[in-house]
Amino acid sequence: MINNGIGVMVDSFKLELRDGIKKAKEIGADGIQIYAVSGPMDPDNLSKSERKMLLDYIKSNGLVVSALCGDLGGHGFTIKEDNPYKIEKSKKIMELAKDLETNIVTTHIGVIPENMGNPRYRIMQEACQELGNFGDSVGAYFAIETGPEKTNTLKKFLDSLNSKGVKVNYDPANLVMVTGDDPVLGVYNLRDYIVHTHAKDGIMLKQTSTETIYNYFAEGNIEDFRLEEYFLEKPLGQGSVNFKNYINALKDIGYKGFLTIEREVGENPAKDISEAVDFLKGYL
Repeated sequence: MINNGIGVMVDSFKLELRDGIKKAKEIGADGIQIYAVSGPMDPDNLSKSERKMLLDYIKSNGLVVSALCGDLGGHGFTIKEDNPYKIEKSKKIMELAKDLETNIVTTHIGVIPENMGNPRYRIMQEACQELGNFGDSVGAYFAIETGPEKTNTLKKFLDSLNSKGVKVNYDPANLVMVTGDDPVLGVYNLRDYIVHTHAKDGIMLKQTSTETIYNYFAEGNIEDFRLEEYFLEKPLGQGSVNFKNYINALKDIGYKGFLTIEREVGENPAKDISEAVDFLKGYL
């Protein structure tokens, strides 16, 4: 990996993939992250030759792939009956990642219960253990994104697995917006697991249970629930993430990977992302 390279979630541009790749190069990014769950980037829709052509195009623009996003939506890996399909799909996404010369697939797995005796805990453990074992076998990481639980809870879950293949995609904004956790302290809590990060900012407006927030993402249409009343994503530097302290913490733990800009809202994402690249360059 590039030492603290700046990446872009290419889908955030809301352009066709190759146009998004060109735009990422234009604004000075070093790498890109790509959603790889459906449509043209679904691993079932990409032959070996098509994968090579895509990689060649990315390289021709002077970029690398920082990670793939393999988020399959719904309730993550919390429903046992859904997991066989999701596990096999995630394995295919990890194989695609390797073909695109990255070894990281990021995803949400659902809300990890604080109580290890909760039946859902075991279901999530079993799914992540299988995916971690597969990652070990192919040289890839299944990276859980921070946000649905505090970092102490996530660390306890990761420590319970017997695999080096399950790691962390660290998103500081999810922590401040949803759990109210300290994103700087969280870096130290998860120092042994962070392989990829999102550069994102936001603020919490009103706290509620993370189960409520992530059930809304999974199902939507919760009566009388307005997501915008609870948190707002903001441009980098305009939210509650202290980026100076956050980036210093990443340096302290020896993190050498990407800070990948993810902009999920906003009327002009290209402008916001370009400004975010400049913002990060001021710290790196």
